[in-house]
Amino acid sequence: AYAAHAQSLHAHEANGELEWLFQIADAKSTAASTTAERMGAWGYDMTGQDPRVRPGDDFFKWSNGAWLDRTDIPADRTRYGTFDALRALSEARVHDIVQSLSKDKKATPETRKIAAAWSSFMDEASVEKLDAKPLAKGLQIIRNTRSHTDMARLMGQANASGMRSLFDMGIRDDAKAPENNAIYLSTGGLGLPDRDYYLEDRFADKRVAYEKYIAQLLGMAGWAQPENAANAVLALETHIAKASWTRTQRRDRDKTYNPVSAAELKAFAPAMPWDAFFEAAKLGQPERMILTTNTAFPLVADIYQATPLETLQAWQAFHMTHLAAPLLSKRFTEVHFQFNSVTLAGQPQERPRWKRGVDFVNGALGESVGKIYVQRYFPAESKEMMATLVTNIRKAMQVRIDQLDWMGAETKVQAQEKLAKFGVKIGYPSTWRDYSALDLKADDLYGNSQRSRAFEWQRQLARVGKKVDKTEWGMTPQTVNAYYSPQRNEIVFPAAILQPPFFDPAADPAINYGGIGGVIGHEISHGFDDQGRKSDGDGVLRNWWTLEDASKFQVQADRLGKQYSAFEPVPGSRVNGQLTMGENIGDLGGMNVTLAAYQISLNGKPAAKIDGTTGEQRVFLGWSQVWRAKYRDEAMRQQLVSDPHSPPYYRVNGIVRNMDAWYQAFDVKPEDKLYVAPADRVRIW
Repeated sequence: AYAAHAQSLHAHEANGELEWLFQIADAKSTAASTTAERMGAWGYDMTGQDPRVRPGDDFFKWSNGAWLDRTDIPADRTRYGTFDALRALSEARVHDIVQSLSKDKKATPETRKIAAAWSSFMDEASVEKLDAKPLAKGLQIIRNTRSHTDMARLMGQANASGMRSLFDMGIRDDAKAPENNAIYLSTGGLGLPDRDYYLEDRFADKRVAYEKYIAQLLGMAGWAQPENAANAVLALETHIAKASWTRTQRRDRDKTYNPVSAAELKAFAPAMPWDAFFEAAKLGQPERMILTTNTAFPLVADIYQATPLETLQAWQAFHMTHLAAPLLSKRFTEVHFQFNSVTLAGQPQERPRWKRGVDFVNGALGESVGKIYVQRYFPAESKEMMATLVTNIRKAMQVRIDQLDWMGAETKVQAQEKLAKFGVKIGYPSTWRDYSALDLKADDLYGNSQRSRAFEWQRQLARVGKKVDKTEWGMTPQTVNAYYSPQRNEIVFPAAILQPPFFDPAADPAINYGGIGGVIGHEISHGFDDQGRKSDGDGVLRNWWTLEDASKFQVQADRLGKQYSAFEPVPGSRVNGQLTMGENIGDLGGMNVTLAAYQISLNGKPAAKIDGTTGEQRVFLGWSQVWRAKYRDEAMRQQLVSDPHSPPYYRVNGIVRNMDAWYQAFDVKPEDKLYVAPADRVRIW
């Protein structure tokens, strides 16, 4: 949920496929599921409650326990909850769109591209017939490398091809000059979900399975001595993991901003053939780049130079095949699914092919699909109501900042200025992306994927040396999510999240404040979390806090982190309070500010009781309802290591126990299990 950054165009890797008969059955079932389902009579599903539990003992289970008992995780998912239900709805809607376009006799060039992308993925017979042939050209290019310099060229082309690189590259807003685009470089090269998977004993079985998976894919691709190569690849990635920064370290926006020129980078990490790398990336000799994980650069460069060429070739061949596997024949998709979904995440059944086809079309032509999605499924009145909610919550945040007892007057002025400059985007972009230069063919799935990558990298290259396009979105309208951009100081809410249970124009207002209001407050609070607070109202990364106020903030943040680090969702795996710090502050601030906004909206009048619940209680119920979710244990373990978001259970219980208003609303007593003494409650925003 609520990513603070946009996903890359091709970040999704599909998980397996099913037989064509299943596609037909699923197509029928989705036809009836393109309408959002309302939650109860007034926006909350009271049948999901478990009255056997006291709210003060376990608020999440009290408000969601019956739902948990009656809900099973679908076999083709690693988790299931409110977000997943809405994503399934968006998936069904896009499915309906692409199927209708494939029969459209009045197709435009844009809709023909969508139909071609969809047809290419759904033509399973052609994919089976091709089998491993789409890999042949890339594998031959890898075999033809004769030196580390040749391999550096392949890595430089990674963004525009199906190759991989030990150094990841992107073009985005410069954190200290946010009007301009900048080249960002970071160390990468790992295939497992996180460096911890290589270094900790608790993941030893995953490493064994990973080595087997590497050997399987290399063998299927026709690589010589795949078992020996797999052993060497795992050893290489283990060395890289030891040199890599932790995810917590990667969160620090001050430490991950290190501008250098090409000449300085070559002197800093001389073991990497940077000239060949940048030439292949079509960047020439950059005068300015920003290194994120800077101290790891010379270490990874040295590892690169010390690694035999044949190992680098095997590493590249494996990753190219791994990336391509979901687009290949069934024998590839099944092996890919067994490791990435079953072994790593505990998912028992592969997703139907049509669902993966929807993902493919969204990845290639997301905004073209989004334009149609908005026309069909996003009413104008929803955008108007959202704008009013945002205005009210911004007003509440303004009041709360003024009333803070730990922040001094000088910092408050800066905070209010930042809040006043917040940008808001709701529903869909004002300017749609132009895909006219992208060539897609109905009979060339793998080629479509490659051309989409090259198109996206060319789009990014066109930004170099130019001003940031502030109209651009980081998510498509059909994405069930929201985000805050610190460089643009803006909050963004795609159309697909603006429906029940997050937002329902017919629901009791308190439910909307607890649902989408909590999301709005969360995203606003990201501008003032432990990392977002480092940028000012213009998006510039700089210290605008007094030393005393920054110190007071950090004391409270550390206390919140300590609370979360004590949570243990599955035996042996705890929440990382430092990794999840920003999201936890966002949740706590978001709930405080949306509750205040709801109280302001009452204009001094008492809220009516509905089914025995007060207005304030319904705000908390609205928040708890949107976090209904169940996880498979392996998926939870992976999230705890690699995801900056806390598990949904703690996004409810971990927050309410720090809010005085919750204690009052539900008459929580010291003997209740969630009770935290007033002096120990964390109060930030």
